[in-house]
Amino acid sequence: MDIRQATLKRNKTIAGALLVGAALLFIVARLNHGAGAWGWVAAFAEAAMVGALADWFAVVALFRHPLGLPIPHTAIVAEKKESIADNMGRFIQEKFLATEVLVERMRQFDPARHLCNYLISRDNAEGLAKGITRVISESIEFLEDERVGKVVSAALGERIDRFDAAASAANVLESLRKESRHQVVLDELLRRLGGWLATPESQEKVAVALDNWVDAEYPLLSKFIPNRPQFSRNAGEKIVRKVSGFLEAVNADPTHELRHEFDRAVSDFIVKLKHDEVMRAKVAELKQELVNNQQLSHYAKGLVTDLKDWMVQDLAREHSNIQKKVADAAVALGNTLSRSGELTDSINEHLEGVVRRYAGDLRSGLARHIAGTVKEWENEEFIDEIELSIGSDLQFIRMNGTLVGGMIGILLHAASLVLG
Repeated sequence: MDIRQATLKRNKTIAGALLVGAALLFIVARLNHGAGAWGWVAAFAEAAMVGALADWFAVVALFRHPLGLPIPHTAIVAEKKESIADNMGRFIQEKFLATEVLVERMRQFDPARHLCNYLISRDNAEGLAKGITRVISESIEFLEDERVGKVVSAALGERIDRFDAAASAANVLESLRKESRHQVVLDELLRRLGGWLATPESQEKVAVALDNWVDAEYPLLSKFIPNRPQFSRNAGEKIVRKVSGFLEAVNADPTHELRHEFDRAVSDFIVKLKHDEVMRAKVAELKQELVNNQQLSHYAKGLVTDLKDWMVQDLAREHSNIQKKVADAAVALGNTLSRSGELTDSINEHLEGVVRRYAGDLRSGLARHIAGTVKEWENEEFIDEIELSIGSDLQFIRMNGTLVGGMIGILLHAASLVLG
């Protein structure tokens, strides 16, 4: 039996026993015709029975009709269930979940500081890491389900089909073009090209390419060039120096003509990606070719499978590398929070902003949920739950009513003797 049920039953028994005791005292006193001290006993017992019965009626009337009689204004809890449900939801909404109340509680709690203190402990960090890695492991098992795989594949396929690659590429380029960030990309390309040209291997390749070009385009002239290998190397070095000098000039001059040309080319390409149907069709065709490329698909699936297998094997080990990395990251975050007051303040302020932003919807939704749940309960279920919650305490009213009624009976009996 539930402890609440046991407590309620015990208190009901005590209250009922007091009523029966008062009735027995009353009977004994009347049998003795109220002579002598029995008059006092009769007065006590009579008033005690009245108090006990009145309080029994009051307590029972809260939950049910006394003796099953449909007396007006009884079974109040059942009759007012909907009103109680609405008031309960409104009370919780306004008193417990008010935005300012939640914000003040959060400030007192200082979640960032508690998070810091929790994560600094290696044991706590490892416990958190175990929980996170358990979720990862279960997620992998879930995704391995063939039915889930089909749904995920279908969803990905649908997303890819609807993905506008041309517009997305245009948006990326526009983002790069803001504040001339695309020029940084050009600088990096020129720097890498200059670095490649500066290596002996690349210069040798230029010399060989130049020699092959002369041999192919001017075969007769090539026969009259003395020491052709040395000639090709010298010519190649001069070409590399010229190109390197040009690249240095471009890097040194933010207004170089090549930069303007590059900017115009990027702008034109963005316009074509957005509005040129031929270009958009080519990009869409390229996207589809990549999606339908079996070799690329097998390669990607192989990478995913290898990664998944590695994660499964690692997570199954007692000393998992993933788990250790997560724990290390948690401890590092805790240490960072302990050293940085600005970071903890920032976290608390952002959490406070989240509460202010969503508390209204949360509190109204929770209030509706509480009220709706209570309204859906069966009357007996609702009454039983309320009675189990407060019924035991209400039995003390019956007990006190019996004893206090008896004491009042004694006082009234004494007053009647004095007055008459």
